[in-house]
Amino acid sequence: MTFYPEERIALFIDGANLYAAARALGFDIDYKNLLKHFSSQGRLVRAFYYTALIENQEYSAIRPLVDWLDYNGFTMVTKPAKEFTDGTGRRKVKGNMDIELAVDMMELSSNIDHAILFSGDGDFRSVLEAVQRKGVRVTVVSTVKSQPAMIADELRRQADFFIELKDLEKIMGRKITVRDPLPAENYDDDEYDDEYDDEQGDDQKSA
Repeated sequence: MTFYPEERIALFIDGANLYAAARALGFDIDYKNLLKHFSSQGRLVRAFYYTALIENQEYSAIRPLVDWLDYNGFTMVTKPAKEFTDGTGRRKVKGNMDIELAVDMMELSSNIDHAILFSGDGDFRSVLEAVQRKGVRVTVVSTVKSQPAMIADELRRQADFFIELKDLEKIMGRKITVRDPLPAENYDDDEYDDEYDDEQGDDQKSA
């Protein structure tokens, strides 16, 4: 795809979706290199990162990553995740950030030339269409090389460009470590079980 040095770029990162896509491909994201790479492609206006956080937890597994991103060039958009018990008695956590991301993309559309969405969620198709009508080019970063593919076909068709996440592994990928934090929502239904709560870690060294 083509980037232009003078164009204004904004990144919209669906944290849980990108996490799941990278994990499905066998690597994790180095956010420092992600920001460096896309900053070199044009005039970076803003880099948004969206995730839900579990409240009233003595330790939040994703908090170190959120703090690092907040201090290192990302605009953090968070909200409390909702906890509930399903029909089998298992504790579930739900935290959907789709509306926040869509609103930000629409509001910023008059100030950017190119929006880069890191998500494969088909729910974003409508907002892509809306900002495209305003003259914004849209690139989607996700993967079709996982099993199953992590990007909805309708989203890929709507985007002006598609970047295969696997092709970016050498640029912004790093090895998976056991102690990496888990964003507080899943890539498909925004829920995860309580067994993931033990996945604690600190991404400051390579975020």
